[in-house]
Amino acid sequence: MHKKLFIPGPVDVKKDVLEKMATEMIGHRTKDASELQKRITGKMQKLMYTKNPIILSTSSGSGLMEGAVRSCSSKKIAVFSIGAFGDRWHKMAVSNGKKADKFSSELGKPTTAEMVEEALSSGEYDLVTITHNETSTGIMNPVEEIAEVIKKYPEVIFCLDTVSSLGGAKVEVDKLGVDICITSTQKCLGLPPGLAICSMSEKAIEKAKTVENRGMYFDLLSLYETIVKKDHQYPSTPSLSHMFALDYKLDQIIEEGIEERFDRHSEMAKYVRTWAKMNFEMFAEEKYASNTLTTVKNTKGISVKELNEKLGERGFMISNGYGDLKEKTFRIAHMADTTLDDLKVLLKNIEDVLEI
Repeated sequence: MHKKLFIPGPVDVKKDVLEKMATEMIGHRTKDASELQKRITGKMQKLMYTKNPIILSTSSGSGLMEGAVRSCSSKKIAVFSIGAFGDRWHKMAVSNGKKADKFSSELGKPTTAEMVEEALSSGEYDLVTITHNETSTGIMNPVEEIAEVIKKYPEVIFCLDTVSSLGGAKVEVDKLGVDICITSTQKCLGLPPGLAICSMSEKAIEKAKTVENRGMYFDLLSLYETIVKKDHQYPSTPSLSHMFALDYKLDQIIEEGIEERFDRHSEMAKYVRTWAKMNFEMFAEEKYASNTLTTVKNTKGISVKELNEKLGERGFMISNGYGDLKEKTFRIAHMADTTLDDLKVLLKNIEDVLEI
């Protein structure tokens, strides 16, 4: 029995989108492949509110996150962490031989503009990484406030992880001044995992030209130059199947209405937060609560593992807490093509199982 997924990726994928993955292959060096990439670029630029070029990577979002820190820093990186995925970005930087400092917030709290100001005012850093939406804690960072600080330091490359938010929350890349904005397919975009996407500014491109030892597969400059100079081609074979599905899915997103899609995610988030406060507590500070996932504090001392097992028997799946938050929290994702009615059914089943 298929379990309807309310986890922070992968998400349920519509049958017609899955069927697009089975499109007959084309040559990846053909004009048809170039046209496919061009179409994806135009639609992603609309969704990301950017004029910057769009790069695809046959990887998870982590691939482009690693590519960003490796390709665009020659000095020192300031990594701001609000949970497990900010920690991961710091580990990537260090493991690639980059100098990096990590600035961590208390779990359930955001990165603040003041934190970023204090770090960047030192003049030590040439690249900053921000997690827009942290699925371990359910925090969505105040990126607009943070961006205003980073703009005061034009020599610093601004990298933003929107893996679990882009397509479910408005991220105006150019207005925010984001140099590298990274996402992937298996969350708010409503596709299977396996493809990562980023935009890359001219400033980031020029910075990468000055950085040695950028690696090979995740060398963002190589990816960019191949796309631009070789008519939307790639240095290695891309996942055409994902590209067919992404091209098709972006049409659906545009047809729904980009702003309407964001509104739907906001409505779902508000509903789940209200439920969480009535029956448990929210883990995140509500002012900074995510619009794509809610982390619920396990104030009743339930066995989240047993709850999920019983939900599985009914055809549903939620997520236990992540890392040190396992059994202390549980997580309900409300992203991609999930509807408010879907969530109402899930929450009713949770209430039935727990008899609350």
